[in-house]
Amino acid sequence: MKTDIILCGVGGQGILSIATIIGEAAIKDGLYIKQAEVHGMSQRGGDVQSNLRISSDPINSDLIAEGQADVIISMEPMEALRYLPYLNKKTGWIITSSVPFVNIPNYPDMEKIKEEYSKLKNVVFIDIEQLAKDNNVPRSANMILLGAAQKSLGIGYEEIKAALCRVFARKGEDIVNANIKALNIGLSESK
Repeated sequence: MKTDIILCGVGGQGILSIATIIGEAAIKDGLYIKQAEVHGMSQRGGDVQSNLRISSDPINSDLIAEGQADVIISMEPMEALRYLPYLNKKTGWIITSSVPFVNIPNYPDMEKIKEEYSKLKNVVFIDIEQLAKDNNVPRSANMILLGAAQKSLGIGYEEIKAALCRVFARKGEDIVNANIKALNIGLSESK
């Protein structure tokens, strides 16, 4: 088993929580993991990107080579396109929020971004923000995205859910339950 994941988004969107939960689930599942340095997390609104590699065999490098990513999980649609050269064009998946986080003055027109996505084979383009609001879990949009990505990770739902519970346990039962609800929403949206 081997899954190479690029996680990206904008600082403050919760991409690091997604990485933590996936990593925690992989370790508990007896898998090897390597995570590259995360960029931009000190600046809210800045680019955040991380390479996360999971395997049943030891991993030599923490970086994902161009054309080798199995999954790009993105909290922001333009950010995923930035890392498109790393995606395996035949079998790779992009799971991304469809809602832009306009943090630069020359942000591309959403129609152009949608056009780029329409050229790709395996894409889950999902309005996680609206789903979070509609389901009364407004602070858990990132867990909706994780739920939508779960099937592409090579880690079972129960393992992801258990890791989520461990990661959020210190925040209390209500937070844990809201995040499980969000995870399940994302899972149902990816079918």
